[in-house]
Amino acid sequence: MSSLLDLIKAAGTDAVNASNPVNILFGEILTVNPLSVKVDQRFTLPEDFLIVPEGVTNYEVDLQHTHQYTDNGSASNTSEALTSKIVIRSGLAPGDRVLMLKVQGGQRYVILDKVVTTL
Repeated sequence: MSSLLDLIKAAGTDAVNASNPVNILFGEILTVNPLSVKVDQRFTLPEDFLIVPEGVTNYEVDLQHTHQYTDNGSASNTSEALTSKIVIRSGLAPGDRVLMLKVQGGQRYVILDKVVTTL
């Protein structure tokens, strides 16, 4: 009889999970390399459980350059311009708060974006 009860409980749990395929969670980046996230002060997820989209990764552009020009018949170069890389996205860092989705089944978590406070 208990096996029938367990089967009914499992079917009920599956039905609830099917109607709620994702959960929204908040986490805090603990480490970046390797990546780990503490979720809602309850548990820590290692990198193997995380799906990281490109939008939260570091992206820098190197625009360092010089120009060649001719002045009064002699060729010359300008001094170097934009000598530092330009940061487009800073990526994740320890202490960052992130918005996450728990994929159905709970084995994978998608980091959607950083959470920022408004000024």
